[in-house]
Amino acid sequence: MGLVVLKFGGTSVSTVDKIGKTADQAIYEKKQGNKVIVVVSAMGKSTDKLVAMAEEISEAPDKREMDMLLSTGEQITIALLAMTLKEKGHDAISYTGWQAGIETEAVHSNARIADIDSARIESALDAGQIVVVAGFQGFTTDGEITTLGRGGSDTTAVAIASALNAVKCAICTDVVGVFTTDPRYVKKAQKLEQITYDEMLELANLGAGVLHPRSVEYAKNFRIPLEVRASHEQVPGTMIEEDLTMENTKVVRGIAFEDQITRVTSHWKQKEAMRVSKVFTKLAENNIDVDIIIQGITGLGHGNLSFTIKTSALLATLAVLEESKELLQIEKLESEQDLAKVSIVGSGMVSNPGVAAQMFEALTENNIPIKMISTSEIKVSTVVPARKMVEAAQVLHDQFELDK
Repeated sequence: MGLVVLKFGGTSVSTVDKIGKTADQAIYEKKQGNKVIVVVSAMGKSTDKLVAMAEEISEAPDKREMDMLLSTGEQITIALLAMTLKEKGHDAISYTGWQAGIETEAVHSNARIADIDSARIESALDAGQIVVVAGFQGFTTDGEITTLGRGGSDTTAVAIASALNAVKCAICTDVVGVFTTDPRYVKKAQKLEQITYDEMLELANLGAGVLHPRSVEYAKNFRIPLEVRASHEQVPGTMIEEDLTMENTKVVRGIAFEDQITRVTSHWKQKEAMRVSKVFTKLAENNIDVDIIIQGITGLGHGNLSFTIKTSALLATLAVLEESKELLQIEKLESEQDLAKVSIVGSGMVSNPGVAAQMFEALTENNIPIKMISTSEIKVSTVVPARKMVEAAQVLHDQFELDK
């Protein structure tokens, strides 16, 4: 017995019927003798609808007003869920981000949580109420409403669990846990019973959409045990924690992949020495995220710099580099679209140096071209043609026997 935090995403509360099932999960935990906090997102696609309405008015809506608008989505959900709980005979109270004491930095649309004043939540819990909190939002010391960016409800739940020393924080989704890879594309994908914070953080950053990376980072920093499980079923999910039991220590634990990747290559004459650091400074100044980077020098007095970006950022990237061509000493720019990134992740790779070679050999044997490579202690990423993305994931899933 203790405090349990449950988080439900938009698909889990998309209808009144699903809100009823969400209420049942909270009631189940309450009947186990736990104090219960439920963090919820906006219903279904309501946030997307609010964004679309704002964009009908302005191509670049004011960020403060967008936060005011988008925060209303969660308010609808928390009120309906609290009403449902009361109708089912359990006292409940709903709180917006500021009512729950979730203080953030003064940044609109992508704020980070700075502090949580949990007094009001604790008072309600002590009174025996189920507390329903709006995810995704908070407030500044100046009283401004802020939002945490997409996936921010995960972070809200983990932060509250940390602030109140919860015994469990469950992220309840439309999947039954974290899989070795996306089961929609790789039929042999298996649910993992356990995964480390570091492995989950890598998978989240690499495009696995089960959890928001910031929430995993928060859980790791504050050692909050996380469970990813199905929203409306009482079945074990995947535990995310610091250490694994011996039977769960495979070298490679998961495979992540994402398409819509573009490689940008800039060329320069070696004698002019393109200012590499300034290239990335310029891109950072324009909020363009760069991923894999490769620099090369040919024997013909020329050099090049290649890096990957999201395809959606291509026009902005080329515009920035073209504008600064002379300053950066760039001779020519090229881009290659229709690429994808496929990555293997596993803490065991630190002590197994042959893993990368296995990966490259498997891809090569299956005629999957490798365009770029990036490695870290627990990850190896390759860039491949987008048309080969799913095949690459399937090949690697078989190679590392993740279905066993």
